Amino acid sequence: MTKYTFTDKKDTRSGFGDGLLEVGRNNPNVVALCADLTGSLKMGDFKKEFPERFYQVGIAEANMMGIAAGMTIGGKIPFTGTFANFSTGRVYDQIRQSIAYSEKNVKICASHAGVTLGEDGATHQILEDIGMMKMLPNMTVINPCDYNQTKAATIAIADHHGPVYLRFGRPKVPIFTPTDQKFEIGKAINFIEGSDVSIIATGHLLWHAIEAEALLADQGISAEVINIHTIKPLDEEAILRSLAKTKCVVTAEEHQINGGLGDSVAQLLARKLPAPLEMVGVNDSFGESGTPAELMEKYGLSTNDIFEAVLKVIARK
Repeated sequence: MTKYTFTDKKDTRSGFGDGLLEVGRNNPNVVALCADLTGSLKMGDFKKEFPERFYQVGIAEANMMGIAAGMTIGGKIPFTGTFANFSTGRVYDQIRQSIAYSEKNVKICASHAGVTLGEDGATHQILEDIGMMKMLPNMTVINPCDYNQTKAATIAIADHHGPVYLRFGRPKVPIFTPTDQKFEIGKAINFIEGSDVSIIATGHLLWHAIEAEALLADQGISAEVINIHTIKPLDEEAILRSLAKTKCVVTAEEHQINGGLGDSVAQLLARKLPAPLEMVGVNDSFGESGTPAELMEKYGLSTNDIFEAVLKVIARK
C-alpha cells in the first residue's frame, strides 16, 4: 500500500482558471471566450489582465463555437468556457461541423461536469459528455483529477495542435498530485503498484480509488491504481501492461457507464486481452438535485462502491 494524503482541497475549475492565466502570459495567441459564466469558469483573472483577448459572447454557446473556429484561421488559440452541458449537448452540431471535422485548434473547456454539480439538478448534470466527445474524429478528451493536474492540463493543451475537450468540476476536492508535474497528453500515470486487481480511474473518482486501495490493502488485496486523465487517446499500453499482471480490472468515473472510460477499456480488452471487468459509473440514469456527496453515494460513485466492485471482479478471475 502507498499512503496518499492531502493537506488542502480546491475546485478543479480554479485549476483551469489559473492555468489559462499562465498560458495567456506565455502565448499572445491565446484568447478566451465565455458564454456569460466568467465567474463560474474562473476566467476573471484572464479577463482582467488581457481584456483585449477576452470575448464575452453571452448566452450564445453555438455562436461561441463558431467564433472560436473562425479565430483559429488567423492563428489564434481560443479557449471556450461554459458548463459541460452547454459545451457539448447544446452545441454538438457546431463542434462536429466547424471544429472537429476540419481539425480546428479550439480548446473546449467545460466546467460543472457530472453529478457533483449538485443542487442545479439533472438538466445541468451532464453525464454523457465524454462519450459524445470521444466519438468525434480528431478530438482529444481530457478529464484531470485535482486542481494541480487541471492547471497542468490547461497549460499542456495550449501547445497541442487540434481540438481538445477539457472536463473539470465545481466542488472542492483533495489536491494530491504534484504542483510541478509535467502533463503528458495520452500518458496514464501509475499511482500505486499492485498485483491482484487494476483500478483504472479518471477525474474525481481517482481520489476515491486511492481510498479504496487502502481499504483493500487492509483485507490483504493488492490493488494497482492508474490515473487515466486522457480518455482519448487512451493509453492502451499502460492498461494492457497492468492487466497482464493483475488479470482483472475495475474502472471508475463520474459519467455514464455507456460511452465513458469503462466502455473504452471494455473495447480494448475485447480486442486484445479479455479479462473480468467491473465498471463504477452511473448506470443509464439522469441525475437529480442534491449535495455532491449525497449524489455520489446514491449513484454508486463512492469509495465503498469501488471497494465492492473489486471484490466482485476478483471473484470472477
